[in-house]
Amino acid sequence: AIMTGIVMIAAGLLKLGFVLRFVSNAVMVGFMTAVGINIILGQLENFTGYESDASNRVTRTIDTLLSPFQLDWYTVAIGCITIALILILERTKLGALGMVVAIIIGSALVPLLSWNVLQLNDITEIPSGLPVPALPLLSAVPDLIIPAIALAFVGLVQGAGISASVANPDGEYPDASKDFFGQGMGNVVSGIFRGMPVGGSASATALITEGGMRTNMAKIIAGLVMAVTIIFFATAVGYIAMPALAALLIIVGFRSIKPADIVSVWKTGTVQRAVMMITLVLTIVMPLQYAVLVGVAISMVLYIIRSSSAVKVKQRIIKDGDFKEVDPPDEVGQNQVLLLQPYGGIFFASAAAFEDLLPDVTSETDNSVVILRLRGYDDLGSTFMDLLERYSEALSMAESRLILMSIRPRVMDQMVVTGLADVVGTDNLYPGDDWVGREMREAMADAETWVDENRTAPDADNSELPGGPGPQDA
Repeated sequence: AIMTGIVMIAAGLLKLGFVLRFVSNAVMVGFMTAVGINIILGQLENFTGYESDASNRVTRTIDTLLSPFQLDWYTVAIGCITIALILILERTKLGALGMVVAIIIGSALVPLLSWNVLQLNDITEIPSGLPVPALPLLSAVPDLIIPAIALAFVGLVQGAGISASVANPDGEYPDASKDFFGQGMGNVVSGIFRGMPVGGSASATALITEGGMRTNMAKIIAGLVMAVTIIFFATAVGYIAMPALAALLIIVGFRSIKPADIVSVWKTGTVQRAVMMITLVLTIVMPLQYAVLVGVAISMVLYIIRSSSAVKVKQRIIKDGDFKEVDPPDEVGQNQVLLLQPYGGIFFASAAAFEDLLPDVTSETDNSVVILRLRGYDDLGSTFMDLLERYSEALSMAESRLILMSIRPRVMDQMVVTGLADVVGTDNLYPGDDWVGREMREAMADAETWVDENRTAPDADNSELPGGPGPQDA
């Protein structure tokens, strides 16, 4: 537990909470919905008194539903009574405390009615005191390094999933890196007191939220109440009826499912709908941490696929100081100046789609300039650099030019390092600055002057060409 805590503390200090950016809302809605379903399904045995031999929660649930004559109806009755009491008492002045009173009443009915119902004493021994601190066995450290890293990973993924979907009482979502650090400190203290490695708990989070948590003090108070209960009321706790506890958790499970969030994601689109449903199903049938990771991976893959196909290229036409965007021509013609503006993510996966959108350089291409405006892009990558190099060389062979404008410093450095700057020519690179449009007008004026000076058909009117305006329009 201590070593797991150290790994978590390191993750917090290194600010690794940024990984939550890769967890989409669709993943979290699917995850938390499945957690609520898992809470409900996981309590059916205690709620019905029927122990199924099936392999997982889903098959055990089906087996339970198909075996009504094997249920313990005394157990079911206590569970149903407790649910009814919770729903009724919550609407009285007891408020959230009604849950506790309902469990006490439900458990008290067992001895009063002399029913044979499973109690907490029947499955575990309740400790009568708090654990004392103990030094860890340092000789075990080498053998525990890998397990500690694995446990830290499991705890952080699950805790991150919960913190990303449950806001703090003030409405703000917590700092994931601080959560990592806090979980680490909790594990260190747990280890010192001979406890188990701990992490975020979806059911405990839902329970304390339903219990009326308003500030972070609620968790401290809950810990103090548990300590007092163990010291002074351990014997009484042992008589709590298991179906009464199951009833409480079933209500918590139902309330942790947010239909409005499900509907919102469902209406957003096919991709989000698929991600939510896949995460939901996987979370039900496999361990939570792996289900979240699979959901994140699916989100990233689908995002890359969508981003690679969402790239667009528009031609900008400038006239009388106004801008107009149209679809670019299929080919680069003669004596044309084409100002192109890309939209969407420009990276390795979208490079092929972007190249298909560029006007083709054909045998008819001559004395033309293609201007590509790159404002807003801080990183192009080598795949995109290769694409621009090929396009520049094709234009050069057709006695035409490629101008790259509004280039950020990082992108300029990439062009120099990859050799693209030499291929395009430094005269065709226009760095960007804070003045939007200034370098665009400069590049357009230079391009139109060059086309006019090298015009292959002196009597041709560039303003009538499909590629864009002539010098008079600029």
